[in-house]
Amino acid sequence: MEALRERLDFTLLKVGEINITLMDAIWVVVIFVIAYIVSSMLQRGLNRLSQQWPSMNRGSIYALGRVSHYLILLVALVVGLATLGFNFTNAALVIGALGIGIGFGLQNIAANFISGLIILFERPVKVGDFIEFQSGVAGEVREIRMRAVRITTNDNIDILVPNVEFTNGRVVNWTLDDHTRRIHVPFGVAYGSDKELVRKVVLEAVEAVPHTQKHVPGHDPQVWLVNFGESALEFELLVWVTSAALRRPGKVKAEYLWAIHTALVGNGIRIPFPQRDVHLHTVKDD
Repeated sequence: MEALRERLDFTLLKVGEINITLMDAIWVVVIFVIAYIVSSMLQRGLNRLSQQWPSMNRGSIYALGRVSHYLILLVALVVGLATLGFNFTNAALVIGALGIGIGFGLQNIAANFISGLIILFERPVKVGDFIEFQSGVAGEVREIRMRAVRITTNDNIDILVPNVEFTNGRVVNWTLDDHTRRIHVPFGVAYGSDKELVRKVVLEAVEAVPHTQKHVPGHDPQVWLVNFGESALEFELLVWVTSAALRRPGKVKAEYLWAIHTALVGNGIRIPFPQRDVHLHTVKDD
């Protein structure tokens, strides 16, 4: 027993006047394991709560879980330092070490961590939101981590985006507050087509598409003539869609184009194609 105690009291590291023994290190590991278990139990409890109460905001529950996780780890860190013998006087050593570490290459990690906290508290994006970047990449927010946000595209591809992209860059959040949006669907018909007939058949076709909002004041579909193209009269369908449709923009636009084409062809309205008129002039010799 005495031999075991001597081994556990073996000094692993000396920081200033503090001797960190093997026993101290074991206690720190135990503290963090307990903190991790408590955090995991809390996360599972919050997940069960969100499943039992679907009306509760999913993003708020997730933010509460992540903030609680960080707080539990912070408490574990303070207790662990106290176990090692650190006090407020010795804290200057830790802060100095962290400062040196950040100065030598941890800037990105620190920036992403702070940006993650900003995202959780300010909530410009939250779990379940459908967002789009300037690059054209779009997807649903699945997880907000310490370093990055996990986005899942409609092709089921997971993309990890650094947190600083959300605080420094431009992000379009399609579902931030109001889940109703209007989309624009351009199409064209041949010159000589009846404009009123085009509007009538397209609006009738749009009503049959399940994504269209119906009987909502101020959200009626509209058909605009927007340009006289080289080979076509260019129109644009403006239609308010349901919240579920916002998460599948490509599929939804394809369904509207399909319905428009079927309606136009069924009513004898020609779809234009590029064409050129060639005029030949005969030159007579004197």
